[in-house]
Amino acid sequence: MTENTLDARVSPSPAAALRGASRRPQAWLRHAGGSLLPWLLPLSLLALWQLGASQGWISQQVLPSPHFVWLTLQDLYTSGDLWLNVHASLQRVLVGFAAGSVLGLALGAAMGLWRPLEAYLLPTFNALVQIPVLAWLPFVLLLVGIGEPLKYILIAKAALVPVTLNTLQGFRQTPASLLEVARVYGYTRRQQVLEVVLPYALPTLFTGLRLGFTKAWLSLVVVELVASSEGLGYLIVYGRQLFQLDLVMAAVIVVGAIGYAIDKLLDLAETRVGASQAATRLGVSNTGARA
Repeated sequence: MTENTLDARVSPSPAAALRGASRRPQAWLRHAGGSLLPWLLPLSLLALWQLGASQGWISQQVLPSPHFVWLTLQDLYTSGDLWLNVHASLQRVLVGFAAGSVLGLALGAAMGLWRPLEAYLLPTFNALVQIPVLAWLPFVLLLVGIGEPLKYILIAKAALVPVTLNTLQGFRQTPASLLEVARVYGYTRRQQVLEVVLPYALPTLFTGLRLGFTKAWLSLVVVELVASSEGLGYLIVYGRQLFQLDLVMAAVIVVGAIGYAIDKLLDLAETRVGASQAATRLGVSNTGARA
């Protein structure tokens, strides 16, 4: 085979090179379109909001213009009121979420590892979780008063439910064959939980924590709407009482932005843990297959 023949076989033809060059912009456009697609609906709603306000379709007393809401956000930021209320809300939700998550992880793990305890507690637990947070408010109010413990308890209750149920599910999804392999290899009960059960349960645990934070954040706003003198929920109530709808909308935007940002962080952590645990599961499965 001559050198020219080899070069002709290895080098792409001009037509193939042109097709490859034409595909690159198309792939970039598809990638850009996929990245911008989630923003299409909110930007369209924002444009419609601005158009309705500028054309007078909606009264300013009912729905202020986006520009007016933006100015209110700037005033809240420069005056320090925004940080004061955000700090109060974040402190409440983090304390309540941490307490509810710790209790939920312990309760879910205990029921997942000991079936008699699940049979004893789970029916009552499922019945109690059907009661909404606001229904517990008068009872907890009588016990602890209207101070910060009231908010911590109700937020913790909201986070407790999904964390407990997902922890129970995670501890129950380990294949029985792998547990049998662990027993054959002489694993103690503690080793079985830490080295076999927990790696399979971690992705589900993170899903429960993510859902628990979502419930805690929603409950925070509800609790602050009812009993609070500071916080983002209080800003919403204060704006409604003064009929300052720009303040209400500004507080709602901040609530949504903070909740979305923290949910994305938890989603990123959940994805990374899921990827690492997938490799662990593969290794454990291969060990079980060899056994």
